[in-house]
Amino acid sequence: MEQPNPADWRLYTEDGKRVRLLNHTENKTTEHTHEARTASVFVAVIGRPNVGKSSLTNLLVGEKVAIVTSKPQTTRTRITGVITRGPLQYVLLDTPGVHKAKNKLGKRMDKTASDSVGDVDVSMMLFEPHPGLNESEQMLIDALRRSGPAIAVINKIDLVKDPAELEARKAELEALGVFDQVCTVSVRDNRNCEQLFELLSRYAVEGPHYFDDDAYTDMPEKELVAELIREKALLFMRDEIPHGLAVVVERFKERPGTDLVDIDVNIYCERESHKGMVIGKGGAMLKKIASAARVDCEDFLGCRVNLQCWVKVKPDWRDNEFLLNSFGFRQDPGRK
Repeated sequence: MEQPNPADWRLYTEDGKRVRLLNHTENKTTEHTHEARTASVFVAVIGRPNVGKSSLTNLLVGEKVAIVTSKPQTTRTRITGVITRGPLQYVLLDTPGVHKAKNKLGKRMDKTASDSVGDVDVSMMLFEPHPGLNESEQMLIDALRRSGPAIAVINKIDLVKDPAELEARKAELEALGVFDQVCTVSVRDNRNCEQLFELLSRYAVEGPHYFDDDAYTDMPEKELVAELIREKALLFMRDEIPHGLAVVVERFKERPGTDLVDIDVNIYCERESHKGMVIGKGGAMLKKIASAARVDCEDFLGCRVNLQCWVKVKPDWRDNEFLLNSFGFRQDPGRK
């Protein structure tokens, strides 16, 4: 039997062990395809708030798995996006942006991000194109020094007017001695994003795929629905209100013999005054949020949706451990 062309294979190293895998970028099927071994690479997508982590995750996955707004701290929990290309499966862990926490929810968000770098094969840290590192970014970089391999991704290069500024930024990040490679992308223009698959594939580990090949996330439908509703609240409301909101799906039930799903949702806020703002005059704001969310839910679920939303008050829920757990912001009990 003819031997495969070496150009069709890549070498991966894990603890000194060399593993041979069929080049996953080849879309053609050859007589040697059956020799390919499966592999996975788990990637933590980290960085400061509003740097484009969720937008990049959605772009690479090709589906909306993380909500995106212009407001920082939109992502609150670790969200998994899955891409399978031939024998290689990429698992992206989109994490909350690291910031100076003002409450227990913020502390859990920061811990989720910092813990993630120790759970993966490689971390992909996103940066703004302008120079300088803030305290939160420095904290993540310190964690990367202890945890393992990482690459740096400078996003928003479409905003850079002077190429020299971008080169200076690359040199600044390279000088840290933390990143195996520094690359530049524009998620908005989908520029250079495809090359990230090639970079990440170098960290793949031979073994089974952890998700079905046609899966694109491990988030339950109820959680995705809740996130879509919260996204609309973030988009439509004033800055001081949305981050004090939690969305919990209380009922998710298909009507037998129909293409209709009944979804009942509670939107929790921290103040009675906030409740009035969420509802709006004559219920206008709540109706606006629910109507926009229903359209996205129907697109995502592929069926008609009867969405009913109620607004309730849970004072200072972001500092209440019981309510944080109840609303789904649980942490690994083995980690302190």
